[in-house]
Amino acid sequence: MSTAPETAPLPRALLHPRWWLAWALLGIGRLLCRLPVGWLLAIGSGIGWTVWRLLPSRRRIVRINLRLCFPELDEPTIVRMVEGHFRALGMGLFEALLAWLAPDAKLRDRIEVRGIEHLDAAHADGAGVLLLTGHFTQLEMAARGICLAQRPFHAMYRPADNAFVDWWMHRWRAERSGRPALPKDDLKSLLRALRSGHAVWYGPDQTLEVPGAIFVPFFGVPTLTLTATAKLATLGRARVVPFFGERRNGRYLVTVQPALENFPSGDDVADARRINALIEDAVLKCPEQYFWSHRRFKHRPPGAEDVYRRT
Repeated sequence: MSTAPETAPLPRALLHPRWWLAWALLGIGRLLCRLPVGWLLAIGSGIGWTVWRLLPSRRRIVRINLRLCFPELDEPTIVRMVEGHFRALGMGLFEALLAWLAPDAKLRDRIEVRGIEHLDAAHADGAGVLLLTGHFTQLEMAARGICLAQRPFHAMYRPADNAFVDWWMHRWRAERSGRPALPKDDLKSLLRALRSGHAVWYGPDQTLEVPGAIFVPFFGVPTLTLTATAKLATLGRARVVPFFGERRNGRYLVTVQPALENFPSGDDVADARRINALIEDAVLKCPEQYFWSHRRFKHRPPGAEDVYRRT
């Protein structure tokens, strides 16, 4: 079911000596991917532990987020979860490297994909699909699982300031997923892809302060939440198929869920709350692996206190 990838040609400017270090680092990354996966995850865990010890300001953000979302947990448990999150972040660095650079043979037996038939069913009548997920530390491995299942999709991405990184990430995503990556602000191309019956990777849970965002609960905390999921599904005449990954003892489970029924409902608040609830359920399966280091609750309802302000 895969298609021939559309890849960006190498710009001659990237052969200039100023980019030789970037090429060298890419080569080192490829060499690292030759190491056993278990070794890389252990190294990443150690790096994460070191960051946990050395960056108290970031550690504080993670603790605040966890305390807000899990008020029922005692302090020792929260402390363990904070450390576990930083270890997951460190492993995530190498998981991304493996997802980007490792050959299929190295990962195929390590990533299990369940429910891929739900994606096929959503496409059965030619409809486009929003492959909805959340920002987890192993999100690149989860996306690679869909690639290994040979279901092509477009990845939405934010263009990088670094020309080498932007070219290489665009090229890699096209080669792996079988479809060209789409800039997040290119609404016209996004809708065209959906209306053409394609799948588009979409993660709506790192909020930008944009018109139309509303406050709905996330783990009981009023959280500025995008309403774009419902709007894209409507304008793109697309179905929304959630999928989430989790790391389990050095292996990966990617679960594709059935397409959401009666979505959009026409009620922006109910639809946004439904998306948040899906992500909450996924977080509860592997809480340390969610991106708690992001200031998820930076924007507050009128009159509410700044939860990150130092007193």
